[in-house]
Formats: sequence, C-alpha cells, structure tokens
Amino acid sequence: MRLDVRFVDRVGIAQEILAVLSSRRLNVVAVEVEPPHIFIDAPALAAAELEGLRRALAQVAGVTDTAEVDLLPGARRRLHLEALLAAMPDPVLAVDAGGVVSAGNAAAAAVAGVPEEALAGRALGRLLGDPALVDELVRSGFRAPAREVAIRGEPFLLEAAPVGDAARSAGVPAAGGVVTLQSPRRVGDTLHAVQSHATGGGLDAILGDSPAMRALKARTARVAALEAPLLVHGETGTGKELVAHACHAASPRRDAPFLALNCAALPESLAESELFGYAPGAFTGAQRSGKPGLVEMANHGTIFLDEIGEMSPYLQAKLLRFLADGRFRRVGGDRELQVDVRVISATHRDLEALVAARAFREDLFYRINVLVLQVPPLR
Repeated sequence: MRLDVRFVDRVGIAQEILAVLSSRRLNVVAVEVEPPHIFIDAPALAAAELEGLRRALAQVAGVTDTAEVDLLPGARRRLHLEALLAAMPDPVLAVDAGGVVSAGNAAAAAVAGVPEEALAGRALGRLLGDPALVDELVRSGFRAPAREVAIRGEPFLLEAAPVGDAARSAGVPAAGGVVTLQSPRRVGDTLHAVQSHATGGGLDAILGDSPAMRALKARTARVAALEAPLLVHGETGTGKELVAHACHAASPRRDAPFLALNCAALPESLAESELFGYAPGAFTGAQRSGKPGLVEMANHGTIFLDEIGEMSPYLQAKLLRFLADGRFRRVGGDRELQVDVRVISATHRDLEALVAARAFREDLFYRINVLVLQVPPLR
C-alpha cells in the first residue's frame, strides 16, 4: 500500500513517521518527501491495518492526515516521462558526461537496430560512428550547433542540449545531455503541416460546377492514383498548385509531405540548393551542418515544381538525371542519395514551343509530360 502522510514541517518529523512503521515491522521500499507531504510505499501493509496505522501516525506531533494513494509522485512522473518518450517519433537519447547513453526511446532503438533496453551503456560515438563528434559534444558541454550525422546510412539532423544546472547557467559543467535526431522526412512533415491548405487540399477545395471543372475533377481523381510524373497546364492564377495539392491528397502518398518550389522565384544556384540540398561547407554562408533539400524532405511524398518552364538549363539537366532513377547528390556533396517522390510540374507557358526554340530540354519535356491536366481559365 502507498500512503500520503500530510504534516507540518519540523526537524526530525520524517524520521519519527518512519519509526512508527518500523515499530509495526512494515518494510518500506520507497520514501519521497515533498513538504508538506511524505509519500511512503509499504507493500506489506494490509487494508485492515490502515486505520490502526493512521491513529498511530496521528500521535506524531505535526502529522495532520494519512491517506492512501495509487502511485508515488516520482513513479508517476517516470511513467509519464516514459509514455512521452515512447510517443515521440524522433529518436531521443540521454547521454552522461562521458558520452555514454543512459536511456533512449523506442524510435532511437529502431534507428540503432537494437532492443530499447540494450541502448543503455552504449557509447554514443559507436552508435553514431563518429567518436570525434561525440568528443566535441562532451567538450562543449552539449552546446555544439546542430549538424548532420548518418546512422546505418540514414541521414539525421543532430541537436544536443545540456542537462542539470548547466542547462540553466552558462559556465557550469554539464552532467550530460539530451541528443535529438530528426530525419529529413520529419522536417518535410513539419513544412507540409505549415504549408498545407486550410481547406484540406482535396478535390473539394476545387470550386466550380461547370462542365469544364467537373471534367477537371474527374481526370484529377483518375491521375491521382498513378505514380507517373504529372504536368499541369493553365494560365497564371487559375489554381495549378491547388490542383496539384488535390492530386496529392487523393493519392496513396496523401500521408507523406507535399512540398513546392517556385522555379521562377529563385536564381539558379539557390533553386538547386533548395531542391537538392547542400553538403556541410558547400559554399560561403552555408549552414555548418548542411541542409536537406525539398526532394529529400518529401521522401515518399510529392514535390511540386511550379513554373518549370522558367528552370535554368543546368537545373533541367540535373532534374532529368533525378527523374531517371530518383538518385541525386547534394550541392558540394560526394554521396549519392536516393528517394521515392512523385514529381508534379506546372507551367503557364507553351513547353512545346520552348522545346522548338531550344529553351527547354526535349528529353526533360517527355519525362514530365507523361500525364497532363489542363486547368480551364477562370473566365
């Protein structure tokens, strides 16, 4: 049985309360003192003995009440913390001051490929495959900037934070740290949630009941289930992105991210890094940890290339290579990555005329023009 003994705080009262239980030969396995409460776990205490114990404790000067509770506060907090960690989709690891894992959640165990109970006691450097990085984290008191790491070939963004007094006071040595790993797909899910249409983005978001709009909705529903690239034609302002989003929402990829890039709004170099990401130190001003691109963050989802007719010839060639097998390299990177995304493109320009004028690659045109949706003008 677990008890909550309320008292008026004074020196020695906790010792006198425990002496009462000892005199009754009750084994106490846990005690938590949080004035004006002292919580006691005495497994051998029977319900029939509680009233007698309550009277005996009332004789201790300062004790005001004794009640039964289901859990001690510390045990309750541990259960809530374990439930919280188990519910977190991102891998989270608690690391001691020497860089050894003391605990981790189920997501971390899945990434490491070991049972959850086997995480404790493992060296973080061995888990990440980068002992030098862990040495830097330990030396910095787990205040190092975020950076990218790879675990079993899968990229993650690593963020660390100190625990204990070091988390509140600069200059205090850290007793350890909390390491959080976030995959590019999770970043993409966050962006998708922020950018998603308030209407839900489904076919119901396409308004209008004219014969042309009904035909557009019916064809959108048909092509949504297919995996081939889709090209959306239409005048400026007719809602091509809305149609693309509706196609994604009606597809088997609906639970994965839908991310968009306006090819006309960015210069070539920036558009390339936005689309394919960049490696650490790829160029001046780049994040030290590198950055995943939209195709990486949209893995298993959909990437929408708006105004693809404005894409530069260099980027057209790189996109053509990506469409062939889903493989790409980040800007400044030497590692080839592969993702599974569906590409939906949109343009208001006549791509066939651009191909004839050699302003758009003919081979890329046929790659993206597998399925076509024509959005009728609003007039």
